[in-house]
Amino acid sequence: MADSNFIDYVKFCSRSGAGGSGSVHFRREKHVPKGGPDGGDGGRGGHIILRGSSQLWTLLHLKYKKHVIAEDGKGGEGGRRKGRDGEDVILEVPLGTVAKDAETQEIRFEITEDGQEVILTSGGRGGLGNDHFKTATNQAPHYAQPGEPGIEEWIILELKLLADVGLVGFPNAGKSTLLSSISAAKPEIGDYPFTTLVPNLGVIPYRDGKSFVMADIPGIIEGAAEGRGLGLRFLRHIERNSILLFMIPADAESIKEQYKILLGELQKYNPELLDKKRLLAITKSDMLDEELMEQMKADIPQELPTIFISSVSQYNLEKLKDLLWHAITND
Repeated sequence: MADSNFIDYVKFCSRSGAGGSGSVHFRREKHVPKGGPDGGDGGRGGHIILRGSSQLWTLLHLKYKKHVIAEDGKGGEGGRRKGRDGEDVILEVPLGTVAKDAETQEIRFEITEDGQEVILTSGGRGGLGNDHFKTATNQAPHYAQPGEPGIEEWIILELKLLADVGLVGFPNAGKSTLLSSISAAKPEIGDYPFTTLVPNLGVIPYRDGKSFVMADIPGIIEGAAEGRGLGLRFLRHIERNSILLFMIPADAESIKEQYKILLGELQKYNPELLDKKRLLAITKSDMLDEELMEQMKADIPQELPTIFISSVSQYNLEKLKDLLWHAITND
């Protein structure tokens, strides 16, 4: 996992620029030996800004940025000339990125739209020049404001995948195989638990040029909500999926029991996940005949729309796409 290109957590020091100082200056020209104050204002310090990009799927490009520092604003000048603002630093992030205060764990905001820009750390305001401080009794103020200091803080960025359908199941339930069968995604596939160590996204083509996004998320094991196995690292990705497709293999000892455990882990992590639409796919069904499928229906939770599928033989995959599309669009 250390060598993976999928990075969904980064922590760095964010330091905005300080504002420039206001200027103490008096107008001096050949025929105006005692002109009034004309000191300009200081420039604003640079902001640290997050910008959403639909072209990014990971925080990998920020993994080694331990300090992000914006430019200070420049001081004001005579002739009421304002100092130049410090240059902003813009960090592009994938959609679904959450910015948190590293000390308090408070969520600041979330980036959910392409091109959305939010100031993460504000630059200091520039100070006012002495032109602002003249009065009837003090027409030659020798004072200007200093600029505000910049802000230095530790920030955590976490990525929660934005997808229409999230695949939920134990390791080796056939999630990666399904994703590779119905999309152009090529996740690693193997006949052993925890082949998928990081989430994979696939765009699923549908009829009439339509499509939807499916996320293959690492398999749940009992205790995931307490941090066992891959734990909380993957559970947060499920929060953003509008539909949860539970996948249980046909050779499971008890479909009802596996479903109950999967549901329990989601509930322990975040009870709101149970409000999402849920569907059930019985995978590896190419080993079953019609009679066996009928017998197995007694072990399937009755409240769930259920479908038998096989990614290897392509059995019922088109019907599955229909089922998912109708659930996504509320048809």
